[in-house]
Amino acid sequence: MLSPQNAPVVEATLPVVGAAVGDITARFYERLFEAHPELLRDLFNRGNQANGTQRQALAGSIAAFATALVAHPEQRPDAMLARIAHKHASLGVAPEQYPVVHEHLFAAIVEVLGEAVTPEVAAAWDEVYWLMANALIALEKGLYTGAGTGPEALWRPYTVVARLLETDDVATFLVRPADGGPLPATTPGQYVSVQVELPDGAHQIRQYSLSGQPDGALQFSVKRVAGTPDGEVSNHLHAHVGAGATLLLSPPFGDVTLAEGDGPVLLASAGIGCTPMIGMLSHLAAAGSTRRVISVHGDRDQLAHAFRADLQQLTAKLADAEAHVFYEQPAGEWPAERTGLVDLAGVEVPAGTTAYLCGPLPFLRSVRGQLIAAGVRPADVHYEVFGPDLWLGAEA
Repeated sequence: MLSPQNAPVVEATLPVVGAAVGDITARFYERLFEAHPELLRDLFNRGNQANGTQRQALAGSIAAFATALVAHPEQRPDAMLARIAHKHASLGVAPEQYPVVHEHLFAAIVEVLGEAVTPEVAAAWDEVYWLMANALIALEKGLYTGAGTGPEALWRPYTVVARLLETDDVATFLVRPADGGPLPATTPGQYVSVQVELPDGAHQIRQYSLSGQPDGALQFSVKRVAGTPDGEVSNHLHAHVGAGATLLLSPPFGDVTLAEGDGPVLLASAGIGCTPMIGMLSHLAAAGSTRRVISVHGDRDQLAHAFRADLQQLTAKLADAEAHVFYEQPAGEWPAERTGLVDLAGVEVPAGTTAYLCGPLPFLRSVRGQLIAAGVRPADVHYEVFGPDLWLGAEA
């Protein structure tokens, strides 16, 4: 909660800061990487930095957090903070890094806004920053404790015991702890971070959803991404990592996980967004769930559809399940009503449905809107997006 003396200052200056926050975050990252180039090399995603999405996500989260503090001073936007905390924990972000961010972020604010940053304004936004930072530090501490680790001991070697080709561009990796120890506990919908050393010596990190529940192993799937640096990790895994290789993995994290219960579930995905959904479906099938389960997937065509056979087989194992697949450019004969983008008009969505979505932002927005129009409560629509969350704060 903002202090009484700073709340009106933040409210009055929020339009100015919000309008400039994109320039502020751009300058922040420039300053940060000039002072700490190792952070770009070994922590931050170079692809997201190159295409600007990380700057957009940071700007959005700051603006959304400050807006929430002003609009609902008695509440904290925990849903938004949890999303960030899980991602930070999967990267090994440590409490001592927050003062470093503070130093360069506030220097960037002064550079961009100049004389508008009076001592009163600086003090008010300093409070906003530390409210957000301290909340994240506390949440991340809890996540590390729950995972039995800490930022200094996050990475664990795993041996690749199998590699399976799902499509021409999607490979599944099955891994076991190299030390022979037990697997970490997992929850359907979670992801692991994978750290690889690239030819230039950088240690880049990417997150991959757990895509199944094989006995004695973790399973994640990787889609090859075009371009550098966008696809440098996925291409490295496809080109250089096979059975017998060693990979460094974080424990599983992620805030979009399958909730227990008896109510109906809808799993909607597009493209490689099928990975966490197939993980949830695998869990439901393995548990012999009697819940009503509706799977909806959209893809380019049959050849691009990873886990196509698994979707059919797992659906068949469940007592009350159905699957609806849409192809934009289907190969061969395909029903006209399921050609094109995902359309839920022909899908009966039961009352009390909890929905889980994963895919590109246009898909998420479209399907979320369709579900709400069908009577699903906004609070019961949960989404996972790969990469920086440019929708972050929309539900705060």
